[in-house]
Formats: sequence, structure tokens, C-alpha cells
Amino acid sequence: QVQLVESGGGLVQAGGSLRLSCAVSGRTSSRYAMGWFRQAPGKEREFVATISRSGDDTYYADSVRGRFTVSKDNAKNTVYLQMNRLKREDTAVYFCAAGAVHTTLRARYDYWGQGTQVTVSS
Repeated sequence: QVQLVESGGGLVQAGGSLRLSCAVSGRTSSRYAMGWFRQAPGKEREFVATISRSGDDTYYADSVRGRFTVSKDNAKNTVYLQMNRLKREDTAVYFCAAGAVHTTLRARYDYWGQGTQVTVSS
């Protein structure tokens, strides 16, 4: 069984930065592609970023491309989401997920963390 625990969320002003972490336990993170998703109040959970098992391939939602960076440290079994130039519309609960392939499709991920709140104020 794989457990995912996110951390690093918080309150930040617009234009600021945060780095989210997702600690993987139970299995080594190198076995999984990882994804970041987010869910704002009253909205569906949406794709943010994904990274391949090796960490060589990444893909981003249009809304965050150029501002967010996903990375993976398989030695530490941790995945990161560096978020720069944050906007109010980035406010959401952020979830990490693990699956067999890196994809934008939520249903393709087998394991999910509990989420961490990111709030961006103006």
C-alpha cells in the first residue's frame, strides 16, 4: 500500500511563492508517475502537473505553465511542486497522486494524498 502526504501549503500574497511537498511511503517513488491536482470550493478537481517515473518528463496545465515546476527526488521518495507568481485563482486544496503513467487524467491515478490548502490573498 502506498501512502502520500502533502505539506507546504499556507497563506501567501499574490505574486508570492510556495513549495509543496508530497512524501511517498510504502513503495519507492521511482515506481510511480506522480501528479498534482487541485480543487477549489464548488469546483471539480483539476489537473495541475505531472511527472514521469524517472522525473525526465513533465507536463503542465495551461493555467500554471511557466509559473509552476514539478520535480521528483526518488532518493528521498518526495515530489515537489514549486509555485511562483501565485494568483488568487490558484487558491485551492492541492493533492498529489501516484499512478502507473504520467497523465492529465485523474482516473488513471491509483493513490491520493489528503491534500494541503493553498490560499492566495490579494
